[in-house]
Amino acid sequence: MTGRPPARIVPYPSGRDITASRDFYVEALGLEVTMENPVLCLSSPANPSAQVILSPPGFENPQPSFGVELGDPEAVDAAHAEAIRRGLRIAYPLTDEPWGVHRFFVEDPGGTIVNVLAHIQ
Repeated sequence: MTGRPPARIVPYPSGRDITASRDFYVEALGLEVTMENPVLCLSSPANPSAQVILSPPGFENPQPSFGVELGDPEAVDAAHAEAIRRGLRIAYPLTDEPWGVHRFFVEDPGGTIVNVLAHIQ
């Protein structure tokens, strides 16, 4: 789709109780908090690209199941064009977010919402 493999894939578990989830991932699993606004991002101290991201309830509609980071905004644009060419449903438009990501949400053929993104340099 983009001509190069994704840089990383990040799961987005339910963020129903951000405080309890934060405590679980930090205290029980040893992750570190690397961002708290606008979402809670937790990373492995041994591998910072291994992350879990939790959004507060109602933060995004629709709520994606996971994110695929493509490395650069041009790859996101190419993936967006390919998704449109394939007739896939764009669930959230191509957007530059104020927190520094270029992204869109696409619904895969099985109905899963995927956040396709790259950090803006």
